Amino acid sequence: MPVNARRRVPYFERPAPPHDWRWNVSIIGRSLITLGLLMFAFVAYQLWGTGIQTARAQADLTSKFQQQLQSTSTSGSTTTSTSTSITAEPSDTTIEVSTTSSTIPVAPPNALAEGEPVAILRIPSIDLTKTVVEGVGVNDLKQGPGHFAETPLPGQLGNAAIAGHRTTYGEPFRNLDQVRIGDTIQVDTLAGTFTYAVTNMLVVNPSEYGSVIPTKDPTKATLTLATCTPVYTSRQRLIVQADLVVDQSAPVMRPSSATVPDPTATTMPSTLPGDTDNTATDATDVTDATTDTDTDTTDTGTTDTATTAPGATAPVGAEVSDTFSQGWFSDSGAIPWVIVYGLLLAAVAIGAYQVGRRSGRLWVAFVVGFVPFVVVLYFFFENVNRLLPPGL
Repeated sequence: MPVNARRRVPYFERPAPPHDWRWNVSIIGRSLITLGLLMFAFVAYQLWGTGIQTARAQADLTSKFQQQLQSTSTSGSTTTSTSTSITAEPSDTTIEVSTTSSTIPVAPPNALAEGEPVAILRIPSIDLTKTVVEGVGVNDLKQGPGHFAETPLPGQLGNAAIAGHRTTYGEPFRNLDQVRIGDTIQVDTLAGTFTYAVTNMLVVNPSEYGSVIPTKDPTKATLTLATCTPVYTSRQRLIVQADLVVDQSAPVMRPSSATVPDPTATTMPSTLPGDTDNTATDATDVTDATTDTDTDTTDTGTTDTATTAPGATAPVGAEVSDTFSQGWFSDSGAIPWVIVYGLLLAAVAIGAYQVGRRSGRLWVAFVVGFVPFVVVLYFFFENVNRLLPPGL
């Protein structure tokens, strides 16, 4: 080594810099860099970290639903499948049933609590298999696609409606825009397996989806899937409509009267459960939808208010909780946890720094503090996310 070679001075042995304007600018710059890195980390948590929770919830839900399938007796459904007056037009796969017919069996009351598994949804064309939960609340959609409790279950007469996230919490409906007319959607329920064929795709504004969610024809079994669009935003809603394929499905049933809401409640909430992403807005509009928002009312062939027929499920009522009407800091219960985990983050950082200083090596501080810091940061982000608007 040359005599005049300079030895690298360890970080903690360097003399303290003078506290002049350069020092102040350095502190501000480092703080901004740290804040930027934390923001990028939070975006990563939103896009991928939330999927960890959903994957765990989906595993539990699927296991629970499979147990329910095994324990459900098939005798009840087989005895009610005779003498039904179900007919299908040769050129159409939808189901047509007379509203005066009393031979269509009535489904048992839907006593499922929110967050309970109700079905397994399969869309082969986009390689989707997800367990559907009851309800479309914030916590429900964190577990997977959610069924509007005010609509009939899949396999029942009326329009069964299911909503799901596009980019967060496992992004179950990420590729819903790639579904095409004629693609099949399979739904496994406790009453049997039902196959639907996609008949329409459209994009509506949050205030316009009242024309596509409620039951329009109580003599038909239909399915509606809803999610946010464009991707990474919740500006509009992507709607996929499908009709039951009779010869590929279990016998259809009428909704239980216990699931029929007040028929006088015909108004719709102003927004549809969308995506809880908090990332930047993507300006690219979905071009796969086949119907423009200006013609949504024409496409559905009815107004936003549906008529309730005997034995059919009423339109989604105003009593439906508007999950995405929540604003900033709506979940005040998260505030103490944000403070606790924020202090714990600071404690981990300071503790790791002190360990590195005692050892005289800065890299020791990073080695010691990395894992606990990431773990605490995950829970910190989880509670910060609770303070943000769900539809942001």
